[in-house]
Amino acid sequence: MISDGVTTSAPLLGEPLPVELMNTVFVDQGRTGDALDGDADAAVWLRAVADRLGTETAITADQLDEKAVRSVAGALRTLRDALRLLAAEATEDPRPAATAPELTRGEAISALNTLAQAWPELVWPADGQPSRAYRGARTAAELAIQLIAHQAVELFTGPDRDRLRPCLAPNCPLFFVKNHARREWCSPVCGNRMRVARHYRRHHPAPQGQ
Repeated sequence: MISDGVTTSAPLLGEPLPVELMNTVFVDQGRTGDALDGDADAAVWLRAVADRLGTETAITADQLDEKAVRSVAGALRTLRDALRLLAAEATEDPRPAATAPELTRGEAISALNTLAQAWPELVWPADGQPSRAYRGARTAAELAIQLIAHQAVELFTGPDRDRLRPCLAPNCPLFFVKNHARREWCSPVCGNRMRVARHYRRHHPAPQGQ
């Protein structure tokens, strides 16, 4: 997907950033993809969401090049895997784990808490309005991961936890926040796939005995 001129292979669906991170595991043309597979990929994904990070920090995309992200790319993947496991528990997700099946619940919580070390500070210029800015790390890349982890703590402890859903379209590993009553799928693409599949089943019933 393209965001601010940066192309990442992951879908960006406008979900909360922790959910966007979960969705860096995706399926494209029947194959599972990982938008964080390499350090360069991790840098591309962070740059693609930099505009959203910048709303609460001073982070800009040019601070998230491959060299800057290389030392924290592993932590970003660890956070992604922890969030997917905790999201699966929160949503009673029936799908098989798409990443890190050996990760335990305790390890996932510990990883999230270790990374969620950003904290908000009041910014109030003499000639402007008060606002909130996050601090907590030496580099922009570290702060980006800490901010996403911090937002994940808020996700799992706030009202969006009850709205978090696994997309149950065939072979889709994505999560989404159910932001209106009729939404059932992560995207219109999955909704169309399900309608096509239902239409096929209605008009091509399975032979008796199968």
